[in-house]
Amino acid sequence: MESKKLSLILLSYYSEHRILGVYSNIKKLLNEHNIPFEFIIVDDGSKDNSYQVALDLEKQEPNVKAFQLSKNYTSHYSIFAGLSICEGACALPIVDDEQQPYDTIVDMYNLWLKGEKIIIPHRITRDDDWKSSLFSETYYKIMNQLTEVQFPTGGADLFFIDREIIDILNKKIHPINTSTVIEILRLGFNPYFYGYHRPLGVNEKSRWTLKKKIRLAKDTFFSSSSFPIKFIFNLGLWVSLISFLLIIFYSYMKLFGDPYWGDMLPKGWTSIILFISFFGGLILFSLGIIAEYIWRIFEEVKNRPGYIIKNK
Repeated sequence: MESKKLSLILLSYYSEHRILGVYSNIKKLLNEHNIPFEFIIVDDGSKDNSYQVALDLEKQEPNVKAFQLSKNYTSHYSIFAGLSICEGACALPIVDDEQQPYDTIVDMYNLWLKGEKIIIPHRITRDDDWKSSLFSETYYKIMNQLTEVQFPTGGADLFFIDREIIDILNKKIHPINTSTVIEILRLGFNPYFYGYHRPLGVNEKSRWTLKKKIRLAKDTFFSSSSFPIKFIFNLGLWVSLISFLLIIFYSYMKLFGDPYWGDMLPKGWTSIILFISFFGGLILFSLGIIAEYIWRIFEEVKNRPGYIIKNK
């Protein structure tokens, strides 16, 4: 490991027409600033020619390494894979859509030289469509309110980290049903939140489908929050208390009666059906939340790998 080498991890997914341009631009920039770097391309199970392009670049450039995962695991698992094989003193995952200006790499590298171990870049401004903005803002507000991590304004999904953090992630964290950013934010180390403006006119269509976004939201929420379990406990406690008071109240009315409360007594089967439906739904809802945690425990104890890097 070189003492100041930066490991750049390119998250490649259907990127055959972008890889060469990304590498060329970054190489020019980092050479101008005398920043030593390795360029690790992790292909996330693309079905196009992305991996072959990466292999060809690896043959031409000594600081390029190309790897391919056995299937599409999504970007966070590609990051875990890249971190497991990088050799630099610091690391930064990057995407190929150029939504984050390359100048930010130099800025974060200089912050790292000054002693910052975790740097979280986040967009100060965003020009996404209203649906993406609404989903993103709602997600990060829920995460900040109900979990043990705090995201910066606008959220974040990438990071610049020191070798100490890389080693912790590789040795201590099991990369399954979680995300890299969540695990990094939970470590502490006083992360530095670095804001930047996304260039105007960059409107690449997201390769994150709604299904993938929902899965990521669930994984990050349940892996970093105990709120649902506490909510079920408190809800059950209050419902039990109210039910106990109702039992006392209706028992009194049945035994002694009271003209003042007479009209409040439930009559007929409608009230019974409503109570059964309400508590039935409440029970199923609670079981669903508990099942999410149990399923994650089940996946964890099987000790399956979060990703598989194919042999060349």
